Amino acid sequence: MNVRENSSLSGKTAFVTGGSSGIGAAIVRELDARGAHVAFCARREDRLRRLADQLQNPCLPLVVDMRKETEIVDAFARIQSALGPLDVLVNNAGLGYKSPLSSGDTNLWREMLEVNVLALCIATREAVMQMTKASRSGHIVHVSSMAGHRVPHSTGMYSASKHAVRALTESLRMELREQNSMIRIGSVSPGLVETEFASLFHGSEDKAKEIYTAFQVLNPEDIADAVCYLLEAPAHMQIHDILIRPTQQAS
Repeated sequence: MNVRENSSLSGKTAFVTGGSSGIGAAIVRELDARGAHVAFCARREDRLRRLADQLQNPCLPLVVDMRKETEIVDAFARIQSALGPLDVLVNNAGLGYKSPLSSGDTNLWREMLEVNVLALCIATREAVMQMTKASRSGHIVHVSSMAGHRVPHSTGMYSASKHAVRALTESLRMELREQNSMIRIGSVSPGLVETEFASLFHGSEDKAKEIYTAFQVLNPEDIADAVCYLLEAPAHMQIHDILIRPTQQAS
């Protein structure tokens, strides 16, 4: 792994939710390459351990179910104890299911709202509290989606959850300004990225392959680069949202 020299992230403590695979794992690797000390969580311990073995700086893999508030809150306490007060939170954990509003499964709707919206809010609250108490001029990044800027066909509750993230990003920005806080907030909204998302959303590996081979889609490292660009902006600059699509994506 190539170390990115002279990064402003060097020595910072960062936490990436949903960090065991796809975009989350790419962000973890890129933060580590820039010298950050990274905590990252997911439900699959085996994947967390494999990723931890690839990193060169102090790190903390955490098994966390983002649907459980107590586990999220406990994660922040463990990070502070092991790596020190938080400087960066990347709210990457998220999922989607094709579950139509006219006939969908309530349990799938609930899971999307719990992970994509409520867990993001809980993690954000805990990060702001920890950063404020430690007098950190921290940075919070939400990994959102282009589905938060328009409504693709059959995305229903998933798109609604990402529109919520867009509203929450602006709401927190205004709260932090009212508090005269130096904590910054921003988001990155990707279009099609080759991850496990499409197979989960459609419940089909074949459908995912069809989507990801129709044209050249983004890869997780593209999004990790965008997140780090946002995080490394000078302190007087707050990048509110980065919209990033494959060149050939229609919408």
